[in-house]
Amino acid sequence: MKLEVANKSSPDTYWVATIITTCGQLLLLRFSGYGEDRKADFWCDVMTAELHPVGWCAQNNKTLMPPEDNIYLKKAIKEKYSDWTEFLIQDLTGSRTAPANLLEGPLRGKNTVDLIVEGSVLELQDTCDPFLFWPARVIQNIGGRLCLRFAGLSEEHRTQDIWLFYLDVRLRPVGWATENGLTLEPPRELRCLQSPSDWQQALEEARCVGQKNPLPLEVFKDHVDLPKHSFKVGMKLEMVPWWDHLQICPVSVTKVYNEFYFQVTVDDLSADTKPCSVVCHNNSLGILPVQWCLKNGISLERPQGYDGQDFDWADYLKKSGTEAAPDACFPDTWQTRGFAKDMWLEAVNPTEPKEVCVAQITQVAGRLLWLQLEGVAKPLSECIVDSESMDIFPVGWCEANAYPLTPPLKPVSPKQKKIAVVQPEKQLVQFQPEEISAVLHCQPVAMDPGAANGRYCCSKIFINHRCFSGPYLNKGRIAELPQAVGPGKCAHVLKELLSMLINAAYKPGRVLKELQEMEDSSWDCQEETLKAKYKGKTYRSTIQIVRIAEQIPDFCRKVCLKLQCCPNLFSPTLVADKCPENCSLQTKTKFTHYYGKKRKLSRTVDTESDQAKPARRRKKRKAIFVQKKRRSFTVDYTPGSLLESDEGEDDEDFTLHSGSEGTSSEARDDSSVAEVGSSRPRRAVTLRRATSAGQGSYKSLDTGLRRSTRSLSAYNRSNKEYQPPKEQEVQMQEDENQLVLDRNPLEWTVDEVIQFINSTDCSSLANIFQEQDIDGQALLLLTLPTVQECMDLKLGPAIKLCHHIERVKVAFYKQYAN
Repeated sequence: MKLEVANKSSPDTYWVATIITTCGQLLLLRFSGYGEDRKADFWCDVMTAELHPVGWCAQNNKTLMPPEDNIYLKKAIKEKYSDWTEFLIQDLTGSRTAPANLLEGPLRGKNTVDLIVEGSVLELQDTCDPFLFWPARVIQNIGGRLCLRFAGLSEEHRTQDIWLFYLDVRLRPVGWATENGLTLEPPRELRCLQSPSDWQQALEEARCVGQKNPLPLEVFKDHVDLPKHSFKVGMKLEMVPWWDHLQICPVSVTKVYNEFYFQVTVDDLSADTKPCSVVCHNNSLGILPVQWCLKNGISLERPQGYDGQDFDWADYLKKSGTEAAPDACFPDTWQTRGFAKDMWLEAVNPTEPKEVCVAQITQVAGRLLWLQLEGVAKPLSECIVDSESMDIFPVGWCEANAYPLTPPLKPVSPKQKKIAVVQPEKQLVQFQPEEISAVLHCQPVAMDPGAANGRYCCSKIFINHRCFSGPYLNKGRIAELPQAVGPGKCAHVLKELLSMLINAAYKPGRVLKELQEMEDSSWDCQEETLKAKYKGKTYRSTIQIVRIAEQIPDFCRKVCLKLQCCPNLFSPTLVADKCPENCSLQTKTKFTHYYGKKRKLSRTVDTESDQAKPARRRKKRKAIFVQKKRRSFTVDYTPGSLLESDEGEDDEDFTLHSGSEGTSSEARDDSSVAEVGSSRPRRAVTLRRATSAGQGSYKSLDTGLRRSTRSLSAYNRSNKEYQPPKEQEVQMQEDENQLVLDRNPLEWTVDEVIQFINSTDCSSLANIFQEQDIDGQALLLLTLPTVQECMDLKLGPAIKLCHHIERVKVAFYKQYAN
């Protein structure tokens, strides 16, 4: 609704504002001109603020103009429009203003729902005859859910009470039936409870009450006008029956009352059966076109007395000589309205309308939802409802309206914890007892005392694609993620975001392990189970996720630091052009100097002292491309870079519980290296340290580091022992493909690496180097396993690429190692 609000800074001037939300007599307003920007929203009290309906200023010769102290608002409107009049005409076109009686007088400050008080009288339409009405008295009004009792019935007839939401089209103000020439009679099934004279007396009393205390017409302002239907007698369709919410069955149009109402009857081919009929209109819930169940993979109940095992619509229509109702008769049958499986809500128990239960969506098809009602005995615990139903409510509705909510049969104890050890999916069942599974199944429904307010909801969390992605996340996959996630409940938004990040990782299991170790005693957290799929296996882990909006910035930043990426990679703040962290200057091999852990890149070791220490056992690696000659000098060749930090891990080694990973680079730094036989190149830092420490002369590199892509033949096939090739043979092989570099590859930028790749027969792979920010240092660290895994290359192209990388390495050792 639109209102005219007094400007505080300028007396006798007003400006138009839109009601964003209401909370009792409090209104959250936004001045016209801000559009979707909510940074200047403000609260006011209807009882004390000067508020008027749109048009009041014109009637009272008051001035409409933006607040003078709001420079932003005046500038925003001035840039688009020449004057205020043009802007207001466009802004107010098609809008609705608040009626004057809600802003002044006895109705001031009341919500529409609050206008319906106990004892109010309405007229209620019969379910079997659309032209039949009877007065009903309001016994209870809970958040718009009305408990109605027909006039003439007393407390002893409370089993006949009806629960309806106040927006139901069956409800009309007193006198509406008479004005429209309709009949006022009690429902047929209740007429035997009172004598005709008693019913007539009850009708007169209800009319008197309705005339003395009439309901304001504002109560009915949001009632939807029924559209005209196009159904004809004999048409067939599918429908969720009103007496059984567990199935869908074939029904027929048996009567058309007028252009708004028609009657449907459940198909029953058995003899001597009483027809079950109900009045419908074009917006009736649960009516579906023929073959809707077939197209959605839903089971359709066969008509009673139908011959044959499988029901076939074509055969059924042919035998009955009828036609199917065309799809045009059913508006929006296929839309899901944003509902999804495993969402939680609060729903009315169809067998006990006064009861509202915790419910979980188990299936969504078109506009139908399959609900699992918690706390209700089976088989009545499941039901099918329409997504437009007025019997479903968001989580927290009962709490906000002080209405009892039926809890799950097995409430979750706050001391219960989910199983944290992550195992592949096929093994998970063995470690999860049945009784624990039942408890865990209910855990997401634990209600927060403040779930209904904004403390537990957050706005968008942005994924700033230009920021540095770190060692764990694939920049190409990050680029495919949406720009933002949310708004919504904090825990749900963060769970969705973390799931995206896990799927965008080089090794999802490793990221899952890092996230599992995230915790902070100051956070108000809840546990969520996240999954990672890697090489055909699924891993699960329980992650602590904050649920309060004010803790989200700190949580996002610490997750970024844990993953060693830019602190602004995902954040509540949108990075437009340039990141404040200046992270664009970082590359994969430089991240340790700026983010996360400051790992030791390498260190020299004393062979004699380290030989006495028990070395940590490492997984044996196959010879990949070339084999270095054994050398007497001792240098730690263990790389601590991005592309090698996870090398040697196997999928089966992911035991994602607290504790360090045995093959991490920190552990490798501590391992002793008594004999060097690795095929991985040295880091530049290692070479510089070795040189400054006066290690063995590098003159031997001319012969000791010469390698050939054909040196695998140096293995003796019989005993698999390394046999050094003859020096003459090595020299001949090396001269054939010798590469001469103009610049030290350790200093190559990403563009120079791409230029080199384009000069080879692997130029088609240059875009991968661009996406993953591979500079000269990272290039020298590439090996066949990392090329295959991180670049998703098949063996053939990977070997071809590694051949050129080996040529660069050999040239580097020959030209620049000294």
